Amino acid sequence: MRIEAYTQVQQMYQTKKVDRPQRTGFVPAADKVQISSIGKDFQTAKAAVAASADIREDVTAPIKARIQSGSYQVDAESFADKLMKKYAEMR
Repeated sequence: MRIEAYTQVQQMYQTKKVDRPQRTGFVPAADKVQISSIGKDFQTAKAAVAASADIREDVTAPIKARIQSGSYQVDAESFADKLMKKYAEMR
């Protein structure tokens, strides 16, 4: 038995790594975001709503003052008419 033949066979089955050429000037892709004009308008409107007050003080202040002074009167008939009108609109 020859040992030299065994090493030659073993060398034949060894895998060789193929050297790949290195890339030069490789720039990784960058993500980009593009917002449409409608999206920009929506952002502007959303910012305006967020900046505005939740309660319109110019409307509610006189009513609060009348309630506190006791001079605020609610007409029951007028209230009922408006309530029925809203109910009819919802149907």
